[in-house]
Amino acid sequence: MDILEQLGLALGLASLAGLNLYLTVFLAGVLMHFNLLHLADQHQELAALGHPWVIGVAGVLYLVEFFADKVPWVDSLWDTVHTLIRPAGGTLLALQALGDLAPEIQVIAGLLAGGAALTTHATKAGTRLLANHSPEPVSNIALSVGEDAAVVGGSALAFLAPVAALVVFAVALVVLWLVLPRVWRVLRGSARHIFWRVKKGAEANPSLP
Repeated sequence: MDILEQLGLALGLASLAGLNLYLTVFLAGVLMHFNLLHLADQHQELAALGHPWVIGVAGVLYLVEFFADKVPWVDSLWDTVHTLIRPAGGTLLALQALGDLAPEIQVIAGLLAGGAALTTHATKAGTRLLANHSPEPVSNIALSVGEDAAVVGGSALAFLAPVAALVVFAVALVVLWLVLPRVWRVLRGSARHIFWRVKKGAEANPSLP
């Protein structure tokens, strides 16, 4: 059961980091710092997240992301910058959650954690690109708030019921793997359509520089 709990917490933190790394670290740090959560022996390495400096840095970065994440196209630029940061951070969190497991299990789990964080990040980034084709900002704000709520709820599930989190996040990732290719196909089609319209406009106005 201990291994399942470690895997559940690791997979949960990695997946949530793909959505919002800084909020995930900030929430975990607050829980540790104020002793709102008592870690099992196998998760003691996560106690470092409760250090005031870690909480402070994560909080400031989350505050920046909170506003950037709600502005059309700025959110996509922010996602692009974090294409490497979120999966790397998710992998690091997962390895901390695994504790003292056999090295081969840690390597496999680290690879899976990186893949999980990349999956949720790619889904978030792709969804935002689709939303940005709409001129109104309401969808961006709604998506951002929904993602933050998912991180809060997912963090609570991962820490309080890690075995259940293992099942929930595993199922969610499978669903995302099925949906993600379709999202990117729609984006490619939309990009081709925009390119075609720009090209037609340039041909209709050859005098434009």
